[in-house]
Amino acid sequence: MSLNALSLTEAAAGIRDGRLSSVELVGGCLKRIDEVDRNIDAWAFLDRDHAMLQAEVADDRRKQGKAIGPLHGVPVGIKDIFDTGDMPTEFGSKLWAGRTPRRDAAAVARLRAAGAVILGKTVTTEYAYFNPGKTRNPHNPDHTPGGSSSGSAAAVAALMVPGAIGSQTNGSVIRPAAFCGVVGFKPTHGLIPRSGALLLSRALDHVGVFARSVDDAALLAEILAGFDEGDPDTQPLARPPFVEVAASEPPLPPRFAFVRSPAWTHAEKVTTEAFAELVETLGEQISEVEIGQSFDRAIDMHRTVMEVEMAHNLHRDFEQGGDSLSEVLRALIERGRKALAVDYTRALAGSATLNAALDGVFDEYDAILTPAAPGPAPRGLDSTGNPAFCSIWTYLGTPAVTLPLLHSESGLPIGVQLVGRRGNDARLLRTANWLVKTLGERGGAAPAKTSARRAKTRSGR
Repeated sequence: MSLNALSLTEAAAGIRDGRLSSVELVGGCLKRIDEVDRNIDAWAFLDRDHAMLQAEVADDRRKQGKAIGPLHGVPVGIKDIFDTGDMPTEFGSKLWAGRTPRRDAAAVARLRAAGAVILGKTVTTEYAYFNPGKTRNPHNPDHTPGGSSSGSAAAVAALMVPGAIGSQTNGSVIRPAAFCGVVGFKPTHGLIPRSGALLLSRALDHVGVFARSVDDAALLAEILAGFDEGDPDTQPLARPPFVEVAASEPPLPPRFAFVRSPAWTHAEKVTTEAFAELVETLGEQISEVEIGQSFDRAIDMHRTVMEVEMAHNLHRDFEQGGDSLSEVLRALIERGRKALAVDYTRALAGSATLNAALDGVFDEYDAILTPAAPGPAPRGLDSTGNPAFCSIWTYLGTPAVTLPLLHSESGLPIGVQLVGRRGNDARLLRTANWLVKTLGERGGAAPAKTSARRAKTRSGR
């Protein structure tokens, strides 16, 4: 196996045990980037010399017998909305071209403290919204990689880097992970601090991770989670043991609630057929569940909160450099500025009521199972795809993970999204691992138009 194809867990263990060096691993990733990125364009900033220097420092530290962290010497990609004190952070906007922060975002600082090599900055859509960046889908460059964490998802899928971080305010982790065929994990709102990252919506912004396996996603999440005084939505609680729990065997086989959700009208035929076969394969482990009419307006309420808070947080750029913003972003800000306070307040308060309504589902089922997107990545690069299947869960702040278990006849991935109760992130990852292993043992969900496969994707090879 090529070094660039190693998982985060494998790479970290190899460096820790002395079977490979950080210089070798980072060099392998840079070689892979040189080979394939001309057709994908996943990177917004990449300084090869700086990456190798970090690797050399990591190797020297290990040789000197100093303490090393769980990601010592392992390269990670950073979405270009997270501040990096040694690299530009430009938010995918020409208004911020050349901006170099003085310090790292909290998430980046935690990765460095764990020993990670910050390989570079991955492409984001403009202000992490809908206007696409330059990145293309590794499976087919004529198709979108999704957004807004386009570069992070594509870089992991194309084996350029074993892990990356991104953000989600609507569907910006789950959707690109599904389109690119990797594991994407959006934790409970407030679990991972957002300090030093682009602020779009305090109520909706999440930090998420991209990896090639559930175990790798658990490792990243465990490193990143925890209280930070710069983020008022984080809590001073003990860090969840994601890695240990995710790798453990459930005491009982998990039960899944198949939820079509109000977004089901957007589902493409290939998705409805694939999920019908998946439900049939899981048999008595899954039941179809109606979550009720109270959720019908959740997508609209999410939109209200997002538009108002983005209009507020981007007002300076809109007023001083509005001509440099895309039409789609200007339109969102204009809608947000016109929204009624009573509608915003009602939408903001609605998530608590809907979370309470889900308690009955999670009392009986380990996870909700639902599509991650309407279908495979759409053809064309002028859109990042429809985030409707993510909006409700982002609005509710529940943990969600997408698994690359299905694919279309053309070979494009179709993501299977699992949603858990707020705060039950580690248990959700354990359930996700069970599903990946169980479907692998059963030989897949569908022999005809779709097929189940292991979450350790081979995309980009």
